[in-house]
Amino acid sequence: MSDRRTFIKNSGLLTAGLLLHNDSLFAGKKEKIGLQMYTMRNVINSKNVAEVMARIAAIGYKELEIFGYTGKDKFWGLEPKPFKTLLKAHNLTAPAAHVAFENFLTGKDETEFRLTCEAAKIVGNKYIVIAWLGEKYRRNADDYKLIADKLNKAGIITQQYGLQLLYHNHDFEFTRLEKDTTGYDIIIMNADKQLVQLELDLYWAVKAGRDPVQLFKDNPGRFPLWHVKDMDKSTRSFTEAGAGIINFKQIFEHKKLAGLQHFFIEQDEVKKDVFESIRESFSFVKANLLPAGK
Repeated sequence: MSDRRTFIKNSGLLTAGLLLHNDSLFAGKKEKIGLQMYTMRNVINSKNVAEVMARIAAIGYKELEIFGYTGKDKFWGLEPKPFKTLLKAHNLTAPAAHVAFENFLTGKDETEFRLTCEAAKIVGNKYIVIAWLGEKYRRNADDYKLIADKLNKAGIITQQYGLQLLYHNHDFEFTRLEKDTTGYDIIIMNADKQLVQLELDLYWAVKAGRDPVQLFKDNPGRFPLWHVKDMDKSTRSFTEAGAGIINFKQIFEHKKLAGLQHFFIEQDEVKKDVFESIRESFSFVKANLLPAGK
């Protein structure tokens, strides 16, 4: 049994190594504009999921980062196979998914995490992302050390399914803790980089006063996924990509250093029609951040 576990773990590490190697090829392939479906959470439901996917595809999006799968709710009411069929019908893929982590973190339920991995594999995800930590789980350095340990354990399970685990930041991870460190520092130092990669939310990093490019320089190749969301100059709240103050052009110049593989437009709060919002962000990214002709 011990040899079997070692084989599985080593096989997972090989998978991670291949993923990292492929990340370096990002600049040589056609880039696709993705959308994080959390942006659409207030308009999508089990009755209109097909219509929403059609409208997203009509704007020009090719990739989605999905979220919220549970054994009860499925993907907006659809089982993994029918959901994948729906995506394919609109020339969409879902390379990444945000998943729940609280039950795994607390040791309450590992089965839930494995079921999520199974669904991700069926849909065609390559990456699954830990998207959020409740405040009570991240109060001090010891909490973050436990988080890193649990991420490593989850990363081993994830790679048994041929998937790569990532951790997605907000701004709270960059808050200074004891001994002048941050939760993000602790995760980076203690989470095995082969098992746990990082999805950098550019908005939250900038809001926390961190320079994304410096993060790439300090941790090259560890950021295969990004969230592209902009910051309003006056309110410092969310706005459409290109309408705010984040220097996306400078950041995208360092995508190879970061190891970027996919990026997803996201807006946590939308103050206009959400389809118009995602259309504006798409148009900006296509015109300003992709190579000519992409």
